[in-house]
Amino acid sequence: MRAIIEHWLLLAVMLASPATVLHAARPTEPNASGATSLAGQLLIASPELRQPAFDHAVILLAKHTRDGAFGIVINRPGKMLPIADLLTAFGADTSGVNGDIQVFIGGPVDPGIGFVLHSSEYQTSDTLDIDGRVALTIAPDVLRDIGLGKGPRKSLATFGYAGWAPAQFDNELTHGVWINMPEDPLLVFDEDRAKLWDEALARQKNGR
Repeated sequence: MRAIIEHWLLLAVMLASPATVLHAARPTEPNASGATSLAGQLLIASPELRQPAFDHAVILLAKHTRDGAFGIVINRPGKMLPIADLLTAFGADTSGVNGDIQVFIGGPVDPGIGFVLHSSEYQTSDTLDIDGRVALTIAPDVLRDIGLGKGPRKSLATFGYAGWAPAQFDNELTHGVWINMPEDPLLVFDEDRAKLWDEALARQKNGR
């Protein structure tokens, strides 16, 4: 999966406009070590952050290395779409696939890239296990498994992502742009999306 993500993120670096979106990063090894790596954390947009793409956003940070950071916005719900239609758009097999899935806006960078955040009991060769509880797999294979009834127990399908160039993410944290807290699968998958920012911020303030 790492090579595929790096290829897509490199394309996004060339296509994204840094004047309107956070810089795209290309998260590669080696990982940031020890306490400096915040992969698996939730990032809560500060109340003062009014950039439209990130106003009241909650982001699951999937990767954080010395070369940058990469995350998925989890509280921007979009339309319900037939899974078969999504697979057709990817040029994937739709045989036996049923059902609809809600698609989220995962971030402003490269909205043509599809990801699925999901519970970590589901694993493929293209799965990035974020923290042992939540994982990330590139569409469309996981979408097909969901449509066949053999996908992960919990899932959130997204298009696009948020990315940060080297040192940019740490600088934004230092200046209070983001408030971070450990992820909770209940927040990632189950909390009402309209209430997620408020609930995450309240939990962080209460130390829960």
